[in-house]
Amino acid sequence: MGEASKISRYVHTVLVLFIIWLFLTSSLDPQEVIIGAILSLVIGALTYEVFTERGLGNLNPKRVLYFIAYIPYFLWAMILANLDVAYRVLHPKRPIKPGIVECKTVLTNNTGKLALANSLTLTPGTITLDVKGDRYFIHWIDVKDESVEGASEKITKPFEKFLKVIFE
Repeated sequence: MGEASKISRYVHTVLVLFIIWLFLTSSLDPQEVIIGAILSLVIGALTYEVFTERGLGNLNPKRVLYFIAYIPYFLWAMILANLDVAYRVLHPKRPIKPGIVECKTVLTNNTGKLALANSLTLTPGTITLDVKGDRYFIHWIDVKDESVEGASEKITKPFEKFLKVIFE
């Protein structure tokens, strides 16, 4: 890696850490901002090598727009899944058909795969049990299709259209 690449990775790491700090503190008080900046600079220096491979290349406008669009998409999927699980819990006959299905992903980037696994687990009704290469093993509260293609179409594909652009 060249020196510009290291600088790009460091700056990207510091920016992300500082933005996280601002969200967590919910404050623009000068003391908090200064402490956040100092901590971001120090932690960024210690972690930039494992934090990102692309550095500022991650801030590509298309990626940023897809990430911004992914947030409401994911929240909407989570709301719908919560309502679906609540219906199943409250229904007198509890219409569930639980099982473990195998899904295939088109994602190749490890961070993208992690984001997909976490998105699935955070969406009620599915839990990612294991990831091996391009295969996900998911516990699904109501198995609608046991085939790899069918389960992938219903579970992983809706998230992949965003995550592929964000992380690949």
